[in-house]
Amino acid sequence: MKKLTEYLNSAFIEAANSLRPKKARHRIIAYVESYDDISFWRSVFDEFENDKYHFEVMLPARTNLTKGKKRAMMNMLGNAYGKNMIACVDSDYDYLLQGTTSTSRQIIGNRYILHTYAYAIDNFRCYSDSLKQVCVLSTLNDKEVIDFNAFMKLYSRICFPLFAWNILLYRKQDTRSMSMLKFCEIVRLTSFSIGNPAYSLQQLSHRVEHNIALLEKRFPNLVEEQNKLKQELVALGVNPEETYLYIQGHHIMNSVVLRILAPVCRHLRNKREEEIKRLAYHRQQYNNELASYRHGQCDVALMLTKNTNYRESSPYQRIRKDIEELLLSIEGKL
Repeated sequence: MKKLTEYLNSAFIEAANSLRPKKARHRIIAYVESYDDISFWRSVFDEFENDKYHFEVMLPARTNLTKGKKRAMMNMLGNAYGKNMIACVDSDYDYLLQGTTSTSRQIIGNRYILHTYAYAIDNFRCYSDSLKQVCVLSTLNDKEVIDFNAFMKLYSRICFPLFAWNILLYRKQDTRSMSMLKFCEIVRLTSFSIGNPAYSLQQLSHRVEHNIALLEKRFPNLVEEQNKLKQELVALGVNPEETYLYIQGHHIMNSVVLRILAPVCRHLRNKREEEIKRLAYHRQQYNNELASYRHGQCDVALMLTKNTNYRESSPYQRIRKDIEELLLSIEGKL
């Protein structure tokens, strides 16, 4: 009995000690742009922490509320640069600009700056393979109304040639002929119908083709360069069927994905409520069942911001590879 007690006490102490921070581990501070980025990068780093090192994700300023990409990258200074401190930022267009701006040169040339490859975190949350699950969690209805993956692939293929024009002009530091704001206005969904989802894509295609024709007329000397850039973008990892991952994330979330999800979720909720009404034996059962169903629902916009089912996306896999290479480099310096 005494030995058992000693064993249990020992096991308890060992378990209790395991709850304490492992101070022997090498700490790597990861500066991020904003509050939302903390949870994203925290989830990324979780699978890489071990008994050798751990990450501490924080905003770029300890003494004030200054945030943002440049601020996060400015902290990459001093003796802590490298193995002790890194920056984690949204790629925006900087990765695709391939060194034509100072920020772009920093991002593609510094192993201690991790970036999303996708335009921003919002793009991951809009990952097409996960959109059905977002609807299910929001509506508690698993019926398939539309093939989100197929729709976003078609959307992306339509946008890709104009997207290449946008990147080309930005590389030439011409942000007025096709500004990001103008580009996003062209590629937003102006309407969406569950009964005829192809119609919104037809409208999109007409707008894109019209604006490409205007650009080709205005910049005939750039047409060949734009065609070459499309091939380069593919080489950089931009799959034409996943162009939406590289377009401004706020736009994709609010002017494309939620334009689809909102009516789909309304439809699913209505169908479920009709089913409850049809199957209820009496008024009281109907009221109880309906109240229970509505209580379990969640706003689809909120559910989309909480979506984390994007780990199979190609940009996320590239982030993982960069972290693996970073840690190999850091291990060699410890």
